[in-house]
Parts: sequence; C-alpha cells; structure tokens
Amino acid sequence: MTDNKRVSNKQILDVLKELKMNEAELNALAIKIVSRMVKLKSMEDWFDHVNRSDIAGSVAYQDLELTEEEEALGEAAKLMTLMNLFQEEEEYEKCAIIKGRMAQVNKILRKKK
Repeated sequence: MTDNKRVSNKQILDVLKELKMNEAELNALAIKIVSRMVKLKSMEDWFDHVNRSDIAGSVAYQDLELTEEEEALGEAAKLMTLMNLFQEEEEYEKCAIIKGRMAQVNKILRKKK
C-alpha cells in the first residue's frame, strides 16, 4: 500500500484493523497527518512566493560570485540573442548599438585568454 496507486477505503480500514488502533489514537494520527500536510503546503507556498520576489532573484544571482570572464560570456550570449531578434525585426539601429557593446565584451574576453 506504499506505492502511489489508489487505495480503497476497505484497504485503509483493513490496515487500521491490523494496527489495532482505537478511535482516539486514530483521531490523533489523523490530526498529525493533516497538520503536517498543512504545514508542508504553507512552507511550499512561502518558498514559491519568496523565490518569485525580485530580491530573491538578485540575491541568488549575487551568490554565484561569477568571474569577470563568466560575466562577459553571459553578456555575450544575451547580446547575440538580442542581435538575432533585432535582425529578424529589421531594427538595424538597435543592432548597431548591440554591435558596439559586443566589441567591449569581446575585448574583456580577449584579455582573459
């Protein structure tokens, strides 16, 4: 009965009879189970809320402690994605700006090699 398959009420009652639990013990167990489930759900909700906040994202990003080269590689990837996007949309002024920033990033990457 420990797998994730559906369990019938009869199967549950059979297991409870094997455990020889009285009504008070059964109620205490039910209260503990529900209490833990509620606590887990509220912790999950809190964790999701915190992870979606702007502060959590910036703090987590700062904890990465990226080197200058890693930062430059990330910036280069972002710039190449934007360049492709702007080329498809034929926004060549933006492409020129991206190209200038890409030259700066490439300069940092050449220093590191």
